Amino acid sequence: MKICRYVMLDASSAGSASSRYALIEGENVVEISGPPWRAWSRGSRSARLAEVRLLAPVEPSKIVCIGRNYAAHAAEMGNEVPKEPLMFLKPPSSIIGPEEAIVLPKYSQRVEHEGELALVIGRRCSQLSDAEDALSFVMGYTCLNDVTARDLQKSDVQFTRGKGFDTFCPVGPHIETALDPSHVPVETYVNGSRRQSGVTSLMIYSPAFLVRWISRMMTLMPGDLIATGTPAGVGPLVAGDTVEVSVVGVGVLRNPVQAPA
Repeated sequence: MKICRYVMLDASSAGSASSRYALIEGENVVEISGPPWRAWSRGSRSARLAEVRLLAPVEPSKIVCIGRNYAAHAAEMGNEVPKEPLMFLKPPSSIIGPEEAIVLPKYSQRVEHEGELALVIGRRCSQLSDAEDALSFVMGYTCLNDVTARDLQKSDVQFTRGKGFDTFCPVGPHIETALDPSHVPVETYVNGSRRQSGVTSLMIYSPAFLVRWISRMMTLMPGDLIATGTPAGVGPLVAGDTVEVSVVGVGVLRNPVQAPA
């Protein structure tokens, strides 16, 4: 099942847009009664996909990210494989949806893409035990681009500024609920040229392990995002680029890149 959040194109242009959650069925969207991680029912209103603008399919309380979760990416950055998951946060204000522009900040001279599989939490979870089925707390999966001001990340040592700018967390184009995340190809393209290619089976820490481990530090709430790490091949973005994150079984998240206003 594919679940999206959208506004009607005519309402968006008129400045009176109200976002709605919906099922994607073929070339149509069918509205549902509320966020998919709560109780919902199928509505009677529908529209053509061509008549709507897709938004980021989540409005999380937090975005939990895992760094250096592929050995090849750790190596390309000159780092060792972490002995436990390397965790950091991106602010919800960094989220944008498909086709929205990544805006390069004037404070950085080196902004890079990091395509990832993201988990969407469906049920509140805290202090999960090893015996619990961690993935049963995951509602679905989506594409995420952990855009990073690499020069600032290196100069600051910690990650908040380099990864926290507005527009630095593209998410979408929708949530896919029917996916086995254990062996999924993840690729990133810039202007049609493949930059990154990996498979989730190469993760150091699996999606199930990450949900369980993170829940022991902080309570995960419905709608929260976990970005599971990026494969090797990260590289620069410049104004005029178009970057695409592809997760097989989910879809393609596409965003243009713009210079600062």
